[in-house]
Amino acid sequence: MKPLGDVPWPPEQIVTERLILRETRTEDRAGLAELLSDATVQAYLGGPQHTREELEELIPHDPNTRPGIFAVEHAGEFIGRITIQRRDRAWSHHVRDEGDEVEIGYEFLPSTWGKGIATEATRAALDWIDRTLPGEPVVLTTQVANERSLRLAQKLGFVEVERFDAYGAEQWFGVLKTG
Repeated sequence: MKPLGDVPWPPEQIVTERLILRETRTEDRAGLAELLSDATVQAYLGGPQHTREELEELIPHDPNTRPGIFAVEHAGEFIGRITIQRRDRAWSHHVRDEGDEVEIGYEFLPSTWGKGIATEATRAALDWIDRTLPGEPVVLTTQVANERSLRLAQKLGFVEVERFDAYGAEQWFGVLKTG
């Protein structure tokens, strides 16, 4: 995966009815550490790679080090993130011959699950992609076993392109339906 080198970052914050999508900030470090160390959140992403304490040491003081990561804020608190990046040509799964599609991913704290937060945030990010990179195909990959993520992808309008095995599990690869 590679950042969106063709897009100025960070963009203006995106405000929805309940959320703000913005660049990550120093005050997000604790929330990022919680997100990345939570076994439930990371269950379909290879599991937590570090403890929360380790992450609090590893996350840079200014975590806004890579373009393409929106912090999602609700009621003044960091609750998750949305990543937008180019799908590296080296991957074998693409929707266009040259690859390099825009890929979106999302991670939210379990306390937000079942409240429509992920849908609201991801729709806002998809609208931003459509305005910023009009006509670009947007893809998403999730484990088939991750039923919540798969339902969200389909609710957002992603349609299955193919399934494949990677990281010891069946993966679902979809593209955002346009028009």
